[in-house]
Amino acid sequence: MAALMPELRADLESLVRIPSCAFPGFPREPVHEAAERTSQLFVDAGLSAELLPIEDGEPAVVARGGAGAKRVLLYAHYDVQPAGDLSAWHTDPFVPVEKHGRLYGRGAADDKSGIVMHVGAVKALRTALGSVPVEVVALIEGEEECGGPLPDYVLHHPEAVQADAIVIGDVGNRAVGEPTFVTALRGLVDCQVEVRTLPRPAHSGMYGGPAPDALLALIRVLDTLRDENGDTVIIPGFEWRGAPADEAEFREELGMSADQPLLGTGPLADRLVSRPAVSVIGLDAPPVEGAINAVVPYARAKVSMRIPPGTDTQGAMNALCDHLRAAAPWGVDVVVTPGEQGRGCAIATDGPAYAAARWAMETAFGKPAAESGEGGSIPLVAALQEVVPQAEVLLIGAEDPGALIHAPNESVDLKELENMVLAEALFLARLGGAV
Repeated sequence: MAALMPELRADLESLVRIPSCAFPGFPREPVHEAAERTSQLFVDAGLSAELLPIEDGEPAVVARGGAGAKRVLLYAHYDVQPAGDLSAWHTDPFVPVEKHGRLYGRGAADDKSGIVMHVGAVKALRTALGSVPVEVVALIEGEEECGGPLPDYVLHHPEAVQADAIVIGDVGNRAVGEPTFVTALRGLVDCQVEVRTLPRPAHSGMYGGPAPDALLALIRVLDTLRDENGDTVIIPGFEWRGAPADEAEFREELGMSADQPLLGTGPLADRLVSRPAVSVIGLDAPPVEGAINAVVPYARAKVSMRIPPGTDTQGAMNALCDHLRAAAPWGVDVVVTPGEQGRGCAIATDGPAYAAARWAMETAFGKPAAESGEGGSIPLVAALQEVVPQAEVLLIGAEDPGALIHAPNESVDLKELENMVLAEALFLARLGGAV
């Protein structure tokens, strides 16, 4: 594998240089460039590849090759989060730079490392065996970060994703050098809550007091989303039975001081995986800079709630919206508009693909793999479970807590990527009966 890494690193760097942000308002040309480059990487690895048009969305890359009794679907995505605050980056987000064994750049981990993991596994097998001993189909999405239509496409075209095993290369290990299967994903619902109390701002000296302040009303509403311990109690959770989470490591990942409290009660893993967690992720209100002495007539917030694996998303959405409406203080009007929703999932790990993958991970890393929950959401996984219920779903990848995905200074550990390429190649070889 070491001999292959310079080539794979160059492949990853070529992807990182493309600012393929698919969110509205960003140019489409880099997104299409990333699709074409991804397609070429699979062709260079010996597969056939094409761009698959997705209605109302960016194209997916579909690559095919190999032969055998088993069929494996390989998933990743080529779009990235926006760079965000450029002043917070230590390097240009779209100029890959290596420091201390990590390659920095937006998308280096999430999820262009996933693409390179799949490409590398195919290249490694062709180098070692001369062929890929299973039928592989790579499906690389172009709008995962902004909630694109690929899950709906899959629901309407189940024939495109039929497989014995599905490898979702969009997660990572609990820590560098600690092989991990992600076996549970939280779902997600969000909504907007608006408060309008006056037709226009009102002088706070002349009218303040009896005139209803929309921002204060909104604050009262939002304050009900968590209890006095910081727990979200809108919907129930359950006890997580996978790997525990360490509070010291959690604080270190976030850069928190030891005396800064964590929210909620009970085991940390429960709070991260198997219980709901609500956040206010956006707020429209007058800014502090230039604020005037006036009663605020209008305020709006966006509320996001991660929901435990297996939770009914529509039921969770209804519970969140009903809670916000019921929390309206002083008789003011509160308008709640439902937004996006994505299902979480729990994953069975007792089939032959997992047996092959456990062997492969232990062989690559020199230690057994753990099972962990992931607080993030990948809506495509739930769609795949619905249309390919017989397939074993494996969530693995080269991301680690230090990757800082979605944040400034995103990076991937190159040795971790090398180990994951090896693990995936060994898994495909084992599943295909070649080792």
